[in-house]
Amino acid sequence: MIYSFQGYIPVVHESSFVHPLAAVTGNVIIGKYCYIGPGAAIRGDWGQIILEDGVNVQENCTVHMFPGKSITLKESAHIGHGAIIHGANIGRNVLVGMNTVIMDDAEIGDESIIGAMAFVKAETKIPKRSLVVGNPAKVIKEVSDEMIAWKTKGTQLYQQLPKDCHDSLREVVPLREVPKDRPGQEAVYKTLREQFKK
Repeated sequence: MIYSFQGYIPVVHESSFVHPLAAVTGNVIIGKYCYIGPGAAIRGDWGQIILEDGVNVQENCTVHMFPGKSITLKESAHIGHGAIIHGANIGRNVLVGMNTVIMDDAEIGDESIIGAMAFVKAETKIPKRSLVVGNPAKVIKEVSDEMIAWKTKGTQLYQQLPKDCHDSLREVVPLREVPKDRPGQEAVYKTLREQFKK
């Protein structure tokens, strides 16, 4: 669902995909190859929200801010299921873990990884390449080259997903039983632990 608000109409590049069960409102600019999942709410009613190229905002995420603020999710930012970004700027190629909350005027440095369920307080400045966990969130170490390579590969899957959705996602009536010839699905990505298991 795409809504205008006070004359602002969202801008969504044709290569991106906004699920019909997401809500994008007002002064929102979505770049190329972005994926917005079902249940996501991107509310540009009180300020501008920019999603640069290759950003994904997954299911049940909220992106919003206090009046008069504008925020940017930089290129290849990856916002995990259920996360809340409230008035924070997210750096390039950052991973925000599932159910994380990042509060107003926080700045997340490029290539950082914010662990699932972290709480990043307002006005927190996270240096680039930081691994961040906890409530309140704390930097525990620097993100390694291997970790950022793993993150980047996962984000690339989401950058392919808009095309896959445009090509094949259709509303259907469900089947009543599993077909005998139903194909399996390829394992195209591993968890970080599996990736580096010896």
